[in-house]
Amino acid sequence: MTPETVGPLSRLIDVMKIPPRGQEVHVEATAEECAALAQDFGLPGIQALSGDYQLRASAKGIHVTGVVKASITQVCVMTLDPFDSTIEEEVEVDFAEPSGMPAEPPTDINEYEPPDEIVNGQIDLGALTAEFLALGLDPYPRKPGVDFNYQDPADGKDNPFAALNRLKEGK
Repeated sequence: MTPETVGPLSRLIDVMKIPPRGQEVHVEATAEECAALAQDFGLPGIQALSGDYQLRASAKGIHVTGVVKASITQVCVMTLDPFDSTIEEEVEVDFAEPSGMPAEPPTDINEYEPPDEIVNGQIDLGALTAEFLALGLDPYPRKPGVDFNYQDPADGKDNPFAALNRLKEGK
């Protein structure tokens, strides 16, 4: 793994150094990493990004649970105004060696969640933090208090086809 392949936020954990009782890990993005991620995700800004994780050995490999929290600036799709918001995403992911992964998924593909790969004996909690930030982003963010008020074209005079309807009706 190189910085070019994992993105601007990387925190590698050696799976062989995880104690049998488990390990807690806190990931905090620097200002430079936040700026690079904001650019990658097309956001005006990321003020803070962190992840708190519990790592435990499992029969499959490493089981990671935790939460990703972020303070971000987004652009409202309705007003195009920037606004601040917070994201909190629950994390639950299994990591396994590529050789330990099942050859094919179970028959019910909807319930199959393949484990992420342990690469070179390491897992990247920084990349996991960035991934769950991306999953938590609203694809159509709206500034608080801004509502989409749909008007039925048949109701008002603003209907672009109103003039055609008048011609059709002979008015």
